[in-house]
Amino acid sequence: MRIAVTGSIATDHLMTFPGSFRDQLIAEQLDRVSLSFLIDDLQIRRGGCAANIAFGMGCLGLTPILVGAVGTDFADYRSWLERHGVDCESVHISELHHTARFLCTTDEDHNQIASFYTGAMAEARLIELGPIAQRLDGLDLVLVSPNDPDAMLRHTEEARGRGIPFAADPSQQLARMPGEDIRLLIDGAAYLFSNDYEKGLIEQKTGWSDEEVLSRVDARVTTLGPKGVVIDRKGEPSLHVPAAPELGKADPTGVGDAFRAGFLSALAWGLPLERCAQVGNLTATHVLEHVGGQEYQLGQKAFLERFAAAYGAEAADEVAPSVKCHHA
Repeated sequence: MRIAVTGSIATDHLMTFPGSFRDQLIAEQLDRVSLSFLIDDLQIRRGGCAANIAFGMGCLGLTPILVGAVGTDFADYRSWLERHGVDCESVHISELHHTARFLCTTDEDHNQIASFYTGAMAEARLIELGPIAQRLDGLDLVLVSPNDPDAMLRHTEEARGRGIPFAADPSQQLARMPGEDIRLLIDGAAYLFSNDYEKGLIEQKTGWSDEEVLSRVDARVTTLGPKGVVIDRKGEPSLHVPAAPELGKADPTGVGDAFRAGFLSALAWGLPLERCAQVGNLTATHVLEHVGGQEYQLGQKAFLERFAAAYGAEAADEVAPSVKCHHA
């Protein structure tokens, strides 16, 4: 299954605040917040939604096609991704801008305040899916993840026009995009990804009820943090899949991307949606245990052992023939 992963490619600057954001907020003065946080730790990591997702899929043994825009400073990052199984031939190189930057501060409660510098990502709107599909003799699915808003709309429109199934993942761009554009991103999607907060925001900004959203997508996949994930389809009962137990919590950055990586990988293997969510949950857990969206390793034996412990031997036996983790 040939899956094109469109979206942001960035460098993450991850900082840790040894306190709680809520303790610094004055309820009566939220209309004029002026805060500065003294940070204990800074980690610079490879990131970006599309790159994180593609990395996770590569670690599980697939060859995802990464589609996005970067600067000329991408050479080392490209080598890293290619060593982990990612096809980077369709990445656009800007001659004017640096690769995007994500700056995020996380407090002790795992709340986050973040900023994103677009940089070269603005040129993603120039990328056509047609030549990519031609190079690969067709595409089976296009994931439209957070990116330059015009690029997201263009990729969705082109996928729809070419009859290529697409998955909508507007998440981080929901705050910026108007309801009309969000409706265009969602309508006709094979899969709609969001977390539970974003689910409500989608309904608020589009003006669509939950039922109306379900009438426009084949499956709605909503992550619930430590409560796992729920999958909804029109006319069918909700499917709830509990989270996979973690060994510890380091940083939540990239957890949602890793879930999508695991879900899409299992989808490519032809597994049912419950197994897709389970693979997604366990992949996400690996990211939670590390600082950075691409600092984890997926070992074949350990992954399947943890999968069996979380979801049972029968589920692990069904997944085992397809899992080809990058590490032994």
